[in-house]
Amino acid sequence: MIPGLAHRGYPKKYPENTIPSFQAAIDLSFSHLELDVQLTKDGVPVVIHDTTVNRTTNGKGRVIDYTFNELRKLDAGGGSPIPTLEEVLRLAKGRTSVDIELKQSGNLYPGLEEKVLEVIHSCEVLDQVFVTSFDHYSIARMRELSEEIELGLVIYGATPSVFSFAEQIRARYVSVKYIYLTDDFVQRCEEQGIQLIAWTIDDEEEMRELRSTYPNIWVCTNQLELWKQCVEQG
Repeated sequence: MIPGLAHRGYPKKYPENTIPSFQAAIDLSFSHLELDVQLTKDGVPVVIHDTTVNRTTNGKGRVIDYTFNELRKLDAGGGSPIPTLEEVLRLAKGRTSVDIELKQSGNLYPGLEEKVLEVIHSCEVLDQVFVTSFDHYSIARMRELSEEIELGLVIYGATPSVFSFAEQIRARYVSVKYIYLTDDFVQRCEEQGIQLIAWTIDDEEEMRELRSTYPNIWVCTNQLELWKQCVEQG
């Protein structure tokens, strides 16, 4: 397996967050898929990055204002529909792990955490996933709902405050924008048993530098074949 996170699948070659995009990442033997989850008007967890469908489909408007059946009629690229979380988890089951990023924003999606947890259990992939978010209240809510689920915190910059909170909710992953990585931050993560994820690295020189400096960090990338080449060449 290639140690790394396929950012929304393989968006450099396929429409992001679609089944063909995720299938391509699986075919390249990536250890993890990374995906984003929003909630439809009728409470179905769907895989799309933005809170609106404007950028990635032929539709307009907010995800939350569509029922699932209405959303399913949209073209997410190449004729592919917006997939449900369940569809992607069943695709990945037994083949690769999944980083599920909750696109919660305050109270935008009431019940998102419960719905996602239900899908994880129904697909029987609890041991194959971890759940992350920029909204740390959402991640705290996930811990309230489940003692077993693996959790992670997404942050833009590095901050010492993340360590006490991660310990409090037993989060084992921290995902940080790669430009903020320092020796001290990386060492602190290692000391606390946190798996550090660097996002989003698409430049070959930066990939090689990071792999040389911090070989244990997982990279989240859109350039899957480029990262695979870096890993295989050592």
